[in-house]
Order: sequence, then C-alpha cells, then structure tokens
Amino acid sequence: MLDVAATIDALVEHPSQTAILADYDGSLAPIVDRPEDAVALPATVEVLGRLVGRVRRVAIVSGRPVEYLVQHLPVPGVVLSGLYGMEHVHHGVRSVDPRVEPYVAAVAAAAGEAERRLPDVIVERKAGVSVTLHWRTAPHRADDVRVVAAALARQHGLHELPSRYAVELRPPIPVDKGTAVDTLVAGCAVAAFAGDDTGDLPAFAALARARDCGRLACAVRIGVRSPEMPDDLPGAVDCLVDGPAGLLTLLDAVATRLER
Repeated sequence: MLDVAATIDALVEHPSQTAILADYDGSLAPIVDRPEDAVALPATVEVLGRLVGRVRRVAIVSGRPVEYLVQHLPVPGVVLSGLYGMEHVHHGVRSVDPRVEPYVAAVAAAAGEAERRLPDVIVERKAGVSVTLHWRTAPHRADDVRVVAAALARQHGLHELPSRYAVELRPPIPVDKGTAVDTLVAGCAVAAFAGDDTGDLPAFAALARARDCGRLACAVRIGVRSPEMPDDLPGAVDCLVDGPAGLLTLLDAVATRLER
C-alpha cells in the first residue's frame, strides 16, 4: 500500500504522460441522501483547473449523466465520462454510445413502471439512457426495490447494476468504468483513478491490467474511504484517502508540486 506522499511522487514524475481520473459521488462530492443534492467540495473546480494543462489528461468517470457533471464541474479541458462510460463530453461535445439506442424505449418503460410500483422510492432517470432506483431515503424498502428491479430487468431486457443503496437498470452492453478508463489512459505511461464504491472496482481492475501487460508503466488506484466503503475496495487499491476532503488534499498537493 502506498502512502499519500508516494502517490503524489508517482503523479508528478512524468506529467506530460500522466492521466488523473476520478469518480464523482463519494469521491469528489460527499455522500448525500438525494442524488440531486450531490455537490463537489468547494475547492474542487479550482484544483481540477490547476491540473488541466499540467498533466496529459484530467477526467471524471461517473455514473452521473454528463449534463449533471457539466453543471457541477465547469472546468474547461476536463474530459467527462458519464453513465459508467456510455456517455461522454470532450471539448464541449456530447456523445452517446450508439449501442444504447435500441434500449431507450425499454429504459423509459422500466422507469415509468418503477415510479408506479415504488412511489416512495427515488427513481432517477438518467438522460434517457438508464434509470436508478434509490432506497437510501427508504431503507426499509431495500428488498422490495431489489425484487422490482430484477423483474423490470427481465421484462425489458435490461442489465442490473447494483451500487450503494441503489440499483441501476441500463442497456446490456459491455461498457463500465473499466472500459472507460481503458480508453482514457490510452497513450499514457502513468495513470491514477480515485473511487469509493462497487461501481469503481472495474476501473481499478482496468488500471491493474494495463500495468500488468505493460501498457502503463505506473498505475495508482486511489480508494476513497467512507463509513459505507465496500469490503472489497481496500484490497483493490494502492492508496487510501479519507473521504472527498482527503482526495482533494492529494490532488491539490499534486497541482502545487507541478506548479513549482
């Protein structure tokens, strides 16, 4: 396990060949009850802006729609990969994986049925591409949500993606944070990804594979601690920081070293 100082050293040694990637919820933004209330820590935009142009690539890889990320992280030059890699914004241009299109109607139907069957559960429609059912505000409904989600997935030919206090219904295409990370680190020698939840494990695995096969000379997997951290996350990372504040402190230190 690396300490924070060694992690910073790794990320400043070859900046022109380095990619710095991070999750949003729970990593840059504190965990909240309602998804629409998730806001990154106040200095995040400023710190990301200082990294842009000093390393080869700065990117956010999130389960959020890119529209949400654009609104909450207005940082020119940051690449945004949303919906676990199904949606992207690069240089202000939004693109969606074309394999999503055949499932748009199914996602809409599943979202409508979820709202009818689970009126006290948050049903988050994500840019028409996927829908997430949240039970954080109704923890007693967790089993009900899981049962309904499984039924809707079978009925509409969708894939279930479980996460913290939620399950997402999405097109069954082979895209996740791991495939997004693979694309974003292409051509780099050093890469880091910071994440805190089950959905981030494929990104950590992608970095490890890229390092092991020689596509990356150095890969740093940064776990963001929280009281809800999955049990298997510590074993999947190289460094642990304490919550979004700890990650922001690390990124600020990297920016400061590069400015020197």
